[in-house]
Formats: sequence, structure tokens, C-alpha cells
Amino acid sequence: MSINGSAERAAQVLSRPFTVGGMTVPNRIAMAPMTRMFSPGGVPNDDVVAYYARRAAGGVGLIITEGTYIEHPSAGLSDSVPRFYGEDALAGWGEVVRQVHLAGGRIAPQIWHVGVSRQEGAPPHPEAPVLSPSGIGLDGEPVGRAMTQDDVDAVIAAFAEAAANAERIGFDGVELHGAHGYLIDQFLWSATNRRGDAYGGDPASRVRFATEIVAACRKAVSAEFPIIFRMSQWKQDHYDARMAETPQELEALLTPLVEAGVDVFHSSTRRYWTPEFEGSELNLAGWTKKLTGKSTITVGSVGLDQDFLPTFVPGTGSGQAQAADIENLLDRLERDEFDLVAIGRALLADPEWAAKVLGGRTAELVPYSPELLGTLH
Repeated sequence: MSINGSAERAAQVLSRPFTVGGMTVPNRIAMAPMTRMFSPGGVPNDDVVAYYARRAAGGVGLIITEGTYIEHPSAGLSDSVPRFYGEDALAGWGEVVRQVHLAGGRIAPQIWHVGVSRQEGAPPHPEAPVLSPSGIGLDGEPVGRAMTQDDVDAVIAAFAEAAANAERIGFDGVELHGAHGYLIDQFLWSATNRRGDAYGGDPASRVRFATEIVAACRKAVSAEFPIIFRMSQWKQDHYDARMAETPQELEALLTPLVEAGVDVFHSSTRRYWTPEFEGSELNLAGWTKKLTGKSTITVGSVGLDQDFLPTFVPGTGSGQAQAADIENLLDRLERDEFDLVAIGRALLADPEWAAKVLGGRTAELVPYSPELLGTLH
């Protein structure tokens, strides 16, 4: 479909409802989680409420919130990023949920621990140590300290408590941030996980921390409450990193997560059309669905003509990204390569992206510009 092409096909493919567990999403369009840093003191305020409600009113079926910190002192790196603990923050999230539901959308929080990506002394708990699997940064250099078993147990408990709170205050599901080189992913990646205990070594051991988090969350919520697991090959500032070189290696990491209780995998890539392994056109979400039988969400430059590097990282490009056709995306959805499509920057630029695409108003789509990162509109 060209930008001015067949709106009928886009509407037919994207407007199908999707059900997982007790959650039914009205269409196949999700909002990707994007850290915005507009929550003073970690509390989602009226501006944050309006920001999410605007996307739901604009036709997004499932909103996955920006990453929000679990209640662990080493989890965060800014006091402007929302947290998912404390009566004030949870009240703010409760209002986000209420307004998104009023607008007809579904919503899941992305719960998060940054691990070694945190700077020493960073708020909201500057006294807290930087923790990681092995005291090694994404660049391979020593930083912070390796987690003890007590640290591991505390983080697992904090994820479970956050998941329980998500269900209690009315969210439709919960997403665990296991991607992009943050704490869960640091255990999954052999470059940052050099532990000699039960949490390090072969894939089955490296995934143990993640599976124990999933299992604890599964126990803390009802059976019908969907658990989404976000994963990626690439890591922050290490865009060519890979935790699995073959489908077999990927399956070894994913299967224990399915057994622990993951309902949906959110497979993060820079470009959704890029094949993940040689010999197949399947992308990461496609391979994940094929290997696990679970539903998947694809993401990566959907609806734009440039991936995020030239539009987020200084010196790598013009910063602008124009609207692009989604014919390839629709082809893949029709083949059931994946189930949902997460939109990132295109939704920052245009809160009505979904309604315009579904309604054949693609000529009205707003291009993305990095200046949009300075506002919450």
C-alpha cells in the first residue's frame, strides 16, 4: 500500500481485534514504550495522563507505557522518569488507566530495572549502588558490583509486586523490560553475564533470572492477566550485539520463558523488515512466534523512512523521518508472521497516526522531527 494507496486493505488487516488471556485489544496497533522524562519526582501528572489518553483516542489499540521503575533503590537513573511504587505514583498511573479506558484503549505498564546502565549517584536514590550480573558494563569495563543472591531475590520480589499493583489498579496486562541492555537483558547476554553460579553460563542458566521474574509475576497476578516480555538482540549503544546467532540459540532462551508464564513476546528491532537469520525472511518477532507458538509484537521504524539512530543520535543523520508506506508490514501481518505492531516515533509525531491509517487519511500524517522530544503533546 502506498501512502495514498488502499486504505481498505490497511483497515482490514489492522482493525482485527486481538485477544490474549483476559485482554481483548480492539485492533493490531500498539504504542511502543518510549522514555519521556516528564514525570517530576517520578509521578505521572496530568500532562502524562493526557499524553496517553490522546493516543488511545487517536485509535491505538494497546498502549505500552514508557519504562517505569520497580521499587528497588538501584532500579532507576532519573527522578523525571515515572516510578511504579508509592501511593502518589500509583495514583497517577490509575488516572492514566482510567482515561485510556474511557478513550477505548487497552494499556500495560512496562516495568523496569536499568541495572548497569545507571550512573553512580543518579536519582531517585543517589546512595544506591550500581548493580549488574557481573559488575561489568555494556562496554566490557568493570563498573558497580555483581549482584548477590539477596540482591537477586529483592529484584525478583520487586518485579512481582509491581505486576500485582498493575493488575490491582486496573491495567490490562504488564510488560517486563528484558531488552536493550537493561538489567534482565544483562543476564541474558553472555558479554555482561560472566557469573559462575546458577545464573550464568549456558543459555538455560543465563535465562534463569528472567524466568524467575516471570514466574514470580505469574504467581502474583491472575491467570488471565497477560505478561508481555520485551526482548532484543541489540543493546543500548551496541546496535550489532546478538544474544542468539541461530534459531536454536534463540529457542534455548525463549522456551524457559514460555514455561515460566510469558503470554506475548515484544521483539524489538531497529527495522521490522530485516531478516533475523540467514535463509529466512522472518524478522525477530516472526522467529519468536515460530519457535514458541506465542503471540508476538513487532516494532522497528514502522511507518517511517529512517530508523531511530539518525533521528535520536546526534551526528548520525538529518533527524527528520518522513511517513513511509506499510505494504511490507501488511503483507507480514496477513501471513501471521506476528500479531501486533508497535508504533514509536510516528506516534510521538502524530497522536492520530492509527486513526489516519485506519481511515485512509495517510496524506495527513505528520513527519517525525527530534524537536518533538522536547514536548509532551
